[in-house]
Amino acid sequence: MQKGRVIQSTGSWYHVDTGKEIIESRLPGRFRLNEKEVTNPIAVGDWVEFELNDDGTGNIDKIHDRENYITRQATHGKRGEQILVANLDQACVVQSIKKPKVKEGFIDRFLVTCEAYEVKPVIILNKIDLAKSGGLEFAEELSELYTGLGYTFLITSIDNSDSLQKLKEQLKDKTSAFIGPSGVGKTSLVNAIDPSYDLKVKEVSDFSNKGKHTTTYAQLIPLSFGGYLADTPGIREFGLVNIEPWELSLFFPEMLEPRQECQFNNCTHAHEPKCGVAQAFEDGEIAASRYNSYLNMLDSL
Repeated sequence: MQKGRVIQSTGSWYHVDTGKEIIESRLPGRFRLNEKEVTNPIAVGDWVEFELNDDGTGNIDKIHDRENYITRQATHGKRGEQILVANLDQACVVQSIKKPKVKEGFIDRFLVTCEAYEVKPVIILNKIDLAKSGGLEFAEELSELYTGLGYTFLITSIDNSDSLQKLKEQLKDKTSAFIGPSGVGKTSLVNAIDPSYDLKVKEVSDFSNKGKHTTTYAQLIPLSFGGYLADTPGIREFGLVNIEPWELSLFFPEMLEPRQECQFNNCTHAHEPKCGVAQAFEDGEIAASRYNSYLNMLDSL
């Protein structure tokens, strides 16, 4: 029996890195039957044990328990959840200032998932070189909002060496993931911080202003300056998983203290009287964008 880490998943085959070699491995059907609520029983970043076959491929016999993971609601009409990456030191949500524009709701859903699954989040606002004066002010406002909540916020451009250096320092010697919609520049950032890679990139569609999918499967890339980075396919939706409406506010840092002033223990902070969170919002202590994100998530749950 050998042990290794899954560094690439293409659906039916898993590339397992033992530290000495990479073994293409398959997963027996019994694992898939046991994981009915998960679209992918194995995720990039998982540690597994496998038996080596005569032809040099592997059969995975054991999936080790995960320290943490990033998950989202399954898409395309499938039930359950999709695990994007497992066993992370940090997960980076990547957004672009333009082409496509920032989706604050996406950021907030990502942050809630990180809070719920105990993953350190990092926010990256990319393509800042495309911003005009109004966009720069907006970027600074976003940075002030999220850093004020205790989150790491980086503003980047592949044309700005200082911003790339800060990003490299953030990623160095850690296992990280880039997660975000197509077209925000995830793969371009990988190429910029580690020129030893020449990953394929595509332009954003001028017609739809949405990104075209470039990365078609998740992969864990060793960085030349230390650490690993998971480059994941672009995702347009980030549906929350296994979070009850009553506990949603627990994953908003700015709501933890005000919610203790609520009259009802099961307050949803949406319509109840004498609600501490609603009062904090009225007093300007909770940003409108964050409170609206909270209400939208509450509605989706």
